Amino acid sequence: MSKSIEELKSLSTQIRRDILRMVHAVNSGHPGGSLGCTEYFVALYGEIMNYKLPFTMEGKNEDLFFLSNGHISPVFYSTLARFGFFPIPELATFRKLNSRLQGHPTTHEGLPGVRVASGSLGQGLSVALGAAQGKKLDKDEALVYTLHGDGELQEGQVWEAFMYAAAKKVDNIISTIDYNGRQIDGDTDDVLSLGDLHAKLEAFGWLVLEEKNGNDLEAVIAILKKAKSETGNGKPVAILLHTEMGSGVDFMVGSHAWHGKAPNDEQLETAFKQLYLEAPADY
Repeated sequence: MSKSIEELKSLSTQIRRDILRMVHAVNSGHPGGSLGCTEYFVALYGEIMNYKLPFTMEGKNEDLFFLSNGHISPVFYSTLARFGFFPIPELATFRKLNSRLQGHPTTHEGLPGVRVASGSLGQGLSVALGAAQGKKLDKDEALVYTLHGDGELQEGQVWEAFMYAAAKKVDNIISTIDYNGRQIDGDTDDVLSLGDLHAKLEAFGWLVLEEKNGNDLEAVIAILKKAKSETGNGKPVAILLHTEMGSGVDFMVGSHAWHGKAPNDEQLETAFKQLYLEAPADY
């Protein structure tokens, strides 16, 4: 059953609560980027992607998603649970021994919704391109979606994949870059500037769309719908989605400090007051 925009916005708040609860419980994980990408995940699974439950690894005749920057697993796990891929109480096992919800997604435990292990950065686009070409061979008209961090684009393999996608006219893929300008060691511009990313991707043969309000759910839905309308035209499609690391929690925004740091008890309580829900469904 489809949800209204207001229901999706409430779900975004709930997922942010889940993210903070998960990393707080084990004093580890990556809340900053997870909070920043919440609207993207809610838009993707709540409005944009065509997928089936129960989950099958083959994903025939359904859209596929590959998370390349796997360290933002908290938002991925919460989204999958909240959209029915696995039981919500399992979120309480995040990063614990023998859990299916490890710090970076893996496939060997069979967690529904996870199609590739993504602990190492830079590899997701290559895998997704193989899946996209497989769909073309199968005459499967469904799409493939990927998400990448902007800092991740400092990896060389990504640019080989960008080049390959355009050269082979893989036009059934939509790759989104979480363009928050921050990575674990500081601002991306200070660590290794990406320069004019829009122009670079265009020069590599991609159709490039850009959304400045990546934490506005309606804007994210709109840009993803625009991207879908541009598929099938001989070019892969990229979205530069400008987000704010730590979005939704005022003391986490504006810095890379919360890239990989969990809140303490007092900070969690403060954050929950900002992420208020009338009837929270915390696990």
